[in-house]
Amino acid sequence: MRKLNYMTTAVVLGLFCSAPVFGQDQPADGWPKEITVPQGKVTIYQPQSETLEGNKLEARAAIAVEETGSDGPIFGALWFTARLNTDRAERTATLADLAVTRTRFPARDENKAEQLKTLLESEIPNWDIVISMDRLLTTLDLREQQIEAASKISTEPPVIMFVAEPAVLITLDGEARLQKAEGSDLMRVVNTPFTVLLDSKSRTYYLNADTETWYTADDIGGDWTVAAEVPAEVAAMAPQPEELDPEDLEGEQDFEPGPPPRVFVATEPTELISSTGEPEYTPISQTDLLYMSNTDSDVLLHLNNQQHYVLLAGRWFAANSLDGPWRYISGEDLPEDFAKIPEDNAMGTVLYAVPGTALAEEAVLDAQIPQTAVIERAKATLDVEYDGDPEFEEIADTTMTYAVNTATPVINVETIYYAVDEAVWFVATSPAGPWAVATSVPDVIYTIPATSPIYHVTYVHIYDATPEVVYVGYLPGYTGTYVYNTTIVYGTGYYYPGWYRHRYYPRYSTWGFHVRYNPWGGWSFGLSYSTGPFTFYIGRGGWYRGGWWGPGRYRGYRRGYRHGYRSGRRAGYRAGYRAGQRNANKRNMYASQRNQARSTPQSQARNQARPSAAGNRANNVFADSNGNVHRRNDQGGWEQRTQSGWQGTSAQQAQQGPASTQGQSSQRPANQPSSRPSSSGSNRSTSQQLNNSYNKRQQGNQRANSYNRSRGGGARRRR
Repeated sequence: MRKLNYMTTAVVLGLFCSAPVFGQDQPADGWPKEITVPQGKVTIYQPQSETLEGNKLEARAAIAVEETGSDGPIFGALWFTARLNTDRAERTATLADLAVTRTRFPARDENKAEQLKTLLESEIPNWDIVISMDRLLTTLDLREQQIEAASKISTEPPVIMFVAEPAVLITLDGEARLQKAEGSDLMRVVNTPFTVLLDSKSRTYYLNADTETWYTADDIGGDWTVAAEVPAEVAAMAPQPEELDPEDLEGEQDFEPGPPPRVFVATEPTELISSTGEPEYTPISQTDLLYMSNTDSDVLLHLNNQQHYVLLAGRWFAANSLDGPWRYISGEDLPEDFAKIPEDNAMGTVLYAVPGTALAEEAVLDAQIPQTAVIERAKATLDVEYDGDPEFEEIADTTMTYAVNTATPVINVETIYYAVDEAVWFVATSPAGPWAVATSVPDVIYTIPATSPIYHVTYVHIYDATPEVVYVGYLPGYTGTYVYNTTIVYGTGYYYPGWYRHRYYPRYSTWGFHVRYNPWGGWSFGLSYSTGPFTFYIGRGGWYRGGWWGPGRYRGYRRGYRHGYRSGRRAGYRAGYRAGQRNANKRNMYASQRNQARSTPQSQARNQARPSAAGNRANNVFADSNGNVHRRNDQGGWEQRTQSGWQGTSAQQAQQGPASTQGQSSQRPANQPSSRPSSSGSNRSTSQQLNNSYNKRQQGNQRANSYNRSRGGGARRRR
């Protein structure tokens, strides 16, 4: 079971932490890295990513090789490919199976350069280099990413309600579906994640708030009030709360209880905007925007056009009045003032949905990085549960069918069946199995349209396979994050009715759960706005089988998340990012497989050769696209490594390409192309490349530092 608090409308799926802090110039922790080799020591500086396709990364890095007894290091550059093993819960990526594709060293000693190349080619594949995902994604070039076509996502607005009082929204998947509660004469409403019961004798509905508090109504869509007392049979059906760590309650005493919120019940896609009284607005500095400060929704008012804007699940909707009608507004069509919202403002978190902002670009980049794993074929198993015999329906605009009476996505392609369970593909010759881990899936599966409730499986991939293991990964689209034009949104926006017969299987829902985004924790879910001493509990098991918020047994409501409304101060999302980290492995579908892989003899051998941080050495060395090595000095200028050491360069010199003192001592074979074009084919000068690489590295460092500070509990999200 999971719970939602009156004090905590946002429920943690990816728990929140502080917003990123930019503008600091802190050195990277952990870079550069050093490793001892038989010949001496190799220093590798932070890699500069070039392309990322699936789980294959191509990058370059500046390096320094210092042989024992030499009079100093030899600087050079290397290009490599690697398989990206990502851990989104820890926000780290391991560069495994590194393969050197090209090297560049000074031409002063061709034999020595060849020896260094041979050394690196033999040693680097043994390294497992770990890099912060925040540092990695800021080095990727947005224009090189494969952005999902905008036509796949629906922007049709849901029903948007505004009420000027504390209120919560209870979502039903259509009209109430009733089943007899096990061991009781009560009837349970099964097509909602909340505990809603019907006493058939009195024709009274009961809605659970916590172990002691219930709401009651004569009609499920009527007026709900807090029950003075409830029958013992009803009270016995209250879910039991999870045991909370004391740290999860930190800061709770800062909030004063408020009145019980009003309850609204929706049977169609609906979002509720609730304020504590009539709307109160606060100016946003440097703009002509105001934001509603007494609501937990993201509501802004533009003074020039007098339009209200609300951000829901990553989509902007506008209206002349809070009562609507609401219409979708493309991020590109927002007034220019939106891009001017300061990042440290209470509304700074909406910038992820404003095209052209740093947060928007980073969110899109983050959506391109897969969570990866190595699956042991002999150990992974699957049993598919159907409500009766398997029933299949056509997938629109395809020749495929899918099973409608199961929570597991099962797809029929000609005579073969494919299923996805916890982001792993399985294959069978019968819908009943037996199921085996798939080593490939047909390309036609990736044509499933967004109008299908199993569209999310198109973001699960198989990268490679051996007789023992399969290399797999899933992009955030599998768990509901989609790229729409130049920003991200949650959910496809389409309504998928759940399956109901003897059992009820919900489909993923975009609307009804107050979905909001945070750069660190991802999406969170809630009830809209409420205050008070009570807690809503969400059942998990038996009558409720998951599926409202993502893949079954993976996504769903996490423990309560305490916060209050914005009141002109830095109030807001309390609660524990630390608690989220304790639960991080529960959010990671590949956690157990990853831990098993780490315990293999091969991985243990690699761990012994893993590079370590290079002490206090500055992480200020870069390789340009030609392989020349540069470092940034304390004055913000650039120096190039030559045979005479570090030499200052002007912008004009930097644009001239390879220096005469360096050559390509380790030439590529004629049939081996360069991993990147030379600077002669680039429209950016080398100095521009270096400045861009420096800025992105700084940005990644600051993101990583902010993330690390937040994990220690020292920062809070601004709301």
